[in-house]
Amino acid sequence: AVSTSYHALRDAHGATTFTGYGRGAAGEQGTGHVLALFVAGESVASATVDAASGEPVEVEVVTDRTPFYGRSGGQVGDTGTITTLDGEATVLDTTYAIPGLVKHTAKLVSGSIEVGSSADARIDVAQRDATRRNHTGTHLLHWALRKVLGDHVKQQGSLVGPDRLRFDFFHFSSLTPEETRRIEDLVNEVVFTGRATNNEEMSKADAEAKGAIAFFGDKYGERVRILEAGPTLEFCGGTHVRNVGEIGAVRIVSEGSIGSNVRRIEATTGMQTVSRMRADEALLNAAAAALKAKPEDLPARVDKLVAERKELEAQIAELKRAAAAGGSGDLAATAVNGVVVARVDGVERDALKDLALAVRDTTGIRAVVLIGAAAGGGVAVVSAVTKDSGLHASDLIADALKSLGGGGGKSPDIAVAGGRNVDAIDPALQQVRTTAGIA
Repeated sequence: AVSTSYHALRDAHGATTFTGYGRGAAGEQGTGHVLALFVAGESVASATVDAASGEPVEVEVVTDRTPFYGRSGGQVGDTGTITTLDGEATVLDTTYAIPGLVKHTAKLVSGSIEVGSSADARIDVAQRDATRRNHTGTHLLHWALRKVLGDHVKQQGSLVGPDRLRFDFFHFSSLTPEETRRIEDLVNEVVFTGRATNNEEMSKADAEAKGAIAFFGDKYGERVRILEAGPTLEFCGGTHVRNVGEIGAVRIVSEGSIGSNVRRIEATTGMQTVSRMRADEALLNAAAAALKAKPEDLPARVDKLVAERKELEAQIAELKRAAAAGGSGDLAATAVNGVVVARVDGVERDALKDLALAVRDTTGIRAVVLIGAAAGGGVAVVSAVTKDSGLHASDLIADALKSLGGGGGKSPDIAVAGGRNVDAIDPALQQVRTTAGIA
């Protein structure tokens, strides 16, 4: 029903006239007339804020003219305010209800709004400025990618908002650090020229004759808009900066794969780049303070700490092995017919293995099975037998592992395995005793 209403509006009044391409106030504010209102999907003649509660009313506003850019071409929709003689609405998003018909998703915060009333529209200029910096920056990034990686690079999608830009492109491998630096350098070299941009409408034939390029399977009518920014010339209906210098420093913050031969770059421009640099500097200084080092000395300090940690881990492992060997006598004393089956909790798997081997090497021991709740979580299982025991290490624990919800350990002499069911440890030990014939 709503779709039918939208089509009827467009048939009766034509497509929405977008006035946001103008420079300064001409492209940031304007006056139109309210053609339709929708509340909860229903067409209404008017909407009013409840005087008693003062709660905002969610409403969709369709006007004949608007400076608000409707989300399209990867660029997010504008936000701002729509004011009538009797009320004011905060625009949260701007989209296309159907092709050619712009709708403003808003909250009526005061008074009322009626179909047919005159409406003053004002976009959030700060958001528009940040968004168009990112949008023009996306075009320069596209150019630089093709320059560095090759003409096979083609746009596969984008998202341009006030806080960042996201650009998806066809390429067969991840960017190297050197390629990333070169792309950033090329973009920023253009930005620092401060050259004026040219964003104009012309016939599709004239645009193609000028060499404008278009990717990602976009469809165009006979009249198109093109953007010329530095060395790049592309079809684009979005809003853009007046000169490339307005973009500010461009920084690539991430790059990765999102599919087969499709990569994604995220980058920042303007004050978002400044904020990112400040955040990085704060992290660097915090790390330096924690390690009691100057920022420039952090790499050497970290290398030293890593080496020290490896040495300490080796010492700890040796101490654990020694402790395991020291406790092997007590476990060996519990042997039945030369077989030790015991529960040992809170020990890492490697240490449990060392302990089992120490017990097995005790005189008179034929086999040892140790099961316990591991220090890192789950269950650790070790089975070790002597070569002349006539027993098979993995066979001893096969049934127990089923109860423990685990697996592993296929060696005949020593089998190391794990499980998930800690509550089944004691029944599992009994299963091992039955298998070993000492139950």
